[in-house]
Amino acid sequence: MPEPDRTILSKQFEIMERRLWNVITVPSMVLTVLAGATMLYLVPGWLQQPWMHIKLTFVALLLVYHFMCQAKIKQMRLGLFIWSSTRLRIWNEVATILLFAIVFLAVLKNSVSWIYGSVGIVIFSMIIMSGVKIYKYYRSKK
Repeated sequence: MPEPDRTILSKQFEIMERRLWNVITVPSMVLTVLAGATMLYLVPGWLQQPWMHIKLTFVALLLVYHFMCQAKIKQMRLGLFIWSSTRLRIWNEVATILLFAIVFLAVLKNSVSWIYGSVGIVIFSMIIMSGVKIYKYYRSKK
């Protein structure tokens, strides 16, 4: 790509990324954490349920993911592109897997064995990661 086009697109991408992060992602995280804390305050009995402990673990992992993404954004703003595009695609799918696990636990609670649930999450993760690898394969052929 010619340099003037690259610079223009990079600047536009940075504007879009900043808006997405500051207007949608961070406020959504704050509202979600506040809503979850309020729910647990109103129904403290849920903290006695094993599924809630696992769900909160996945929520904590999602918060760690959020702050790792913020660190990655700061690196990119400084011009440090450490991860490959494939690694970034795989990293992007981590949030999908965590969100799937969180919703899965909230909806099914105790109705499905933890063994089946764990196997389901692993299979779902393998499907997602396979999709990334297939995409990389077809993209490299072009």
